[in-house]
Amino acid sequence: MPKRVLQGVVVSDVQDKTVVVRVERRFTHPLLKKTVRRSKKFHAHDESNRSKVGDTVFIEETRPVSKLKRWVVVEAKV
Repeated sequence: MPKRVLQGVVVSDVQDKTVVVRVERRFTHPLLKKTVRRSKKFHAHDESNRSKVGDTVFIEETRPVSKLKRWVVVEAKV
């Protein structure tokens, strides 16, 4: 089974080798037929500490790195 890849925005880079990424998804509400935005935060492993707040990054699902980290930064777009 392929690993999931999500795109999001870095909201925190305070921790060492870790970034918090906000991933937003849009869907149509079943009753109101209105587009709704929902977001979720993921902790991702960033080995080189390259990502900064505001960067758009791609994160990929991986084995557990720590208690909260199950994602790793694959590519960063400034």
